[in-house]
Amino acid sequence: MTNLRAAAYRRVVKTLRDLGAAKLWPAEQACIREAADALLFCRDLDENDARHAVAAVTVLADDLIDAQRWTPLRAMQLLDDIWACGPSAALDVPRAA
Repeated sequence: MTNLRAAAYRRVVKTLRDLGAAKLWPAEQACIREAADALLFCRDLDENDARHAVAAVTVLADDLIDAQRWTPLRAMQLLDDIWACGPSAALDVPRAA
């Protein structure tokens, strides 16, 4: 774990705390937390838990945008913070949203 990964994780947690139940349902909050946790504690993206969590949070971000609950910019900021929780190799993988 690096300081950069820890800082990214803190940004994700702050986003969840700031938005809370007003903007995200409990299952959505859990999905975001699971993705950040999976990336924070993985050594590389070959780990199935990390891959599944990233796929789920990417779908969630798309759903939030499609439902016009979040702007594309807000969703991209969250995905960027989640990706930054992972190993440096995660930063080289293209994101979807």
